[in-house]
Amino acid sequence: MKRRDFLQTFFSLFVKGALLSTAGYMYAKYIEPRQLTVRRYEIVHPLIPKSFDGCRLLQFSDVHLGYHYTVDHFQRVVKRMNDLDPHLICFTGDLLDEPNKYEHVDAITSLLETLHAPLGKYCIYGNHDHGGYGTNIYKDMMENAGFRLLVNEWVRVRQGNEQIVIAGLDDFMLGQPNFAKTVQQLPKETYTIALIHEPDLVTQASVYPFHLQLSGHSHGGQIQLPWIGPLVTPPLAKQYVEGFYDVEQLTLYVNRGLGTTRMPFRFLTPPELTLFTLKAGS
Repeated sequence: MKRRDFLQTFFSLFVKGALLSTAGYMYAKYIEPRQLTVRRYEIVHPLIPKSFDGCRLLQFSDVHLGYHYTVDHFQRVVKRMNDLDPHLICFTGDLLDEPNKYEHVDAITSLLETLHAPLGKYCIYGNHDHGGYGTNIYKDMMENAGFRLLVNEWVRVRQGNEQIVIAGLDDFMLGQPNFAKTVQQLPKETYTIALIHEPDLVTQASVYPFHLQLSGHSHGGQIQLPWIGPLVTPPLAKQYVEGFYDVEQLTLYVNRGLGTTRMPFRFLTPPELTLFTLKAGS
């Protein structure tokens, strides 16, 4: 190859590589983080009562407001959640990225209050909710917005004479989680959903009478590559990253979350709302 031909080929490859890198950067920062997806699944179990057959449970997680995630952005997501018409709403932690530095607490509380779910709104702490001196900030926000904050406890959800249970564990990284306290006096033979921020705790949760564990924390890795998978996941989200897993008798679902943290990028891991429809099994 002549020197001139070599230089032309090298320059062409360099330009194409630069354009591809720029396009990938723009997509991962500005496009995919705003490509909200709604995943819909049926959950079938013999302990789900007939009166809960068709009940819609909406999970959202890991908003990280304040880190490249604005009030306007969240307002659009809240509208989408209400459009899905859920009976139950469960938030699995990490609302604000840095609670003690966030300036729009009242606006977000008002938006959360507009979420409508006739069978109740429930939430737990994530590590960011405790971090940044956020424990009481988060607690006040969620309770003022009509959410029941579950901290190592459970609550009955009733339809007529039938019920299911929603349990919530305190955050494992920065809270004071206590499985034994969480299941204390838990009614037997009752379908029980556990809200646990960090998914890798499923190995511990599987020895308790839970049937479905809903988690977040992983963000799906935020950046995944084909044939490789997530490049980085946080502690306690190393083994279970996104989607469904069966661990003993327990079904785990890991939500990819809505926001980002540390890096304002998403690639092959779009933000997610998850709508579960409960089905009474035989």
